[in-house]
Amino acid sequence: MNWRAVRLLGVLCTPLLWPLAAPLNAAEPPERSAAELMDVLMWNREPVGGAFRLVDHTGKLRRDTDYRGRLLLLYFGFTFCPDVCPTDLQAIAQTMERLGKAAEAVQPLFVTLDPERDTPARLAPYVTFFHPRLVGLTGDAEAIREAANAYKVYYAKVPSSNDYTIDHSGYVYLMDRSGKYLGFFPPGTPPERMVEVIRPFAEGR
Repeated sequence: MNWRAVRLLGVLCTPLLWPLAAPLNAAEPPERSAAELMDVLMWNREPVGGAFRLVDHTGKLRRDTDYRGRLLLLYFGFTFCPDVCPTDLQAIAQTMERLGKAAEAVQPLFVTLDPERDTPARLAPYVTFFHPRLVGLTGDAEAIREAANAYKVYYAKVPSSNDYTIDHSGYVYLMDRSGKYLGFFPPGTPPERMVEVIRPFAEGR
């Protein structure tokens, strides 16, 4: 799967917040292909979201229930990602800034798909570089796998010139205040579009 092509597709599809489904796990061969998981997400064929139990960038145990009462913007990636993750995290940060006071109702989360390298100590300066309210989450490989599967996230560990990299999907998931899935923003969605969709939920309209 050429994720740069998918990224272009995402830009073309941004007029709507797409109903979601998910990508997959890592360090082992994916159970389903990226194309299959994209189909699941595009057509909302399976439930998306669920419980997670991870560690934040301060070393504190975090559960999905800790964030009840706020909208969630979840993004799955890894800190060694050369371009896609920084671009999408910057878009999330700009969305938070453009929401103004309404951003108080939104919690952005970055879940690593590379727990082997992305420790809390590494995540801390990374997430705060993008936005002071962005929370980085990590855990053991099994906890990450469970979270990724719940959100239908495709990811796979692949060799590279720098040891290895993580091939992964790049959707931004929007969850309501009770943890219910609302939809996803495709890769490349501009902050203006995210604000347009999120603001009515954040302001209770």
